[in-house]
Amino acid sequence: MAVDRYRYNPIAALAAHVYYSVMETSTHWYITYFFFHPRDWTDHPFFETEHENDGEGALFAIERDGSTYGVLRSAVTVAHSDFFSYTPTGSTWTSGGESIDGTLRFQASPHDTFQHPVTAQEAQGHGLKAHPQYDINGDGLVYYPSTVAETPSSGNDRDVRYQLIDIFATGGLWAQRSNASLFASLGTFAGDTSGDCGVGTWSCSTNSANAPWGWDDGNDAPARGEIASDPAKLAAAYFTVPSGLARTYSYNPYAGAAAALAEAARTAPPTVD
Repeated sequence: MAVDRYRYNPIAALAAHVYYSVMETSTHWYITYFFFHPRDWTDHPFFETEHENDGEGALFAIERDGSTYGVLRSAVTVAHSDFFSYTPTGSTWTSGGESIDGTLRFQASPHDTFQHPVTAQEAQGHGLKAHPQYDINGDGLVYYPSTVAETPSSGNDRDVRYQLIDIFATGGLWAQRSNASLFASLGTFAGDTSGDCGVGTWSCSTNSANAPWGWDDGNDAPARGEIASDPAKLAAAYFTVPSGLARTYSYNPYAGAAAALAEAARTAPPTVD
């Protein structure tokens, strides 16, 4: 489940979808969720900033314990150019190379019988953290996972269902990674200053948002994009895992592009979101 505050425009409102991908090792599943927004902005009387396209998200690590769904051990969220790590109450994972930033909470959904981890995205800039490190202050939206996609009825709709889209679906987001109309480079969305972007603002940047394979916290050990393409490496770097953590993947859809992703990590200029 996710909560969000945003500037509601009924003309441009679209049904809610969230991109996802799954990776698998013998010990864990890793699920990445990616939230795309068409505009990032900051309201300020003198120092407004904007850029086209925005991409924030989260990585969840699930231990394979023999049960149907496994046990959720951790989450790492993306808030602009920084990553934040969380563990649920009772997790066996503790701080490792990075300190844990908080507790991942759960909440029931009115649409199923499960308890769901709760994340929240800030208004305008869409940075993602565990709730309540970001929270609704005034109007806002509450989204629930589902098999159907709903359009919010207003800017203050507290029950909106979203549908998942596989990043690796045929013709999907990953398949479009070389589409110059969508991406400026591998993992970085193209975004220019056309239209009203930059009108009356202090700064309007270009090519300022990343897909999951371009996410990067430049102060941390994992390389650009590895939160998505090598999540076991990030988990080993961020956490102490007493039960062991396999590093070989039985399923990794990024594997065929490993060389290109490594070259992008080595050469891509920093992206300031």
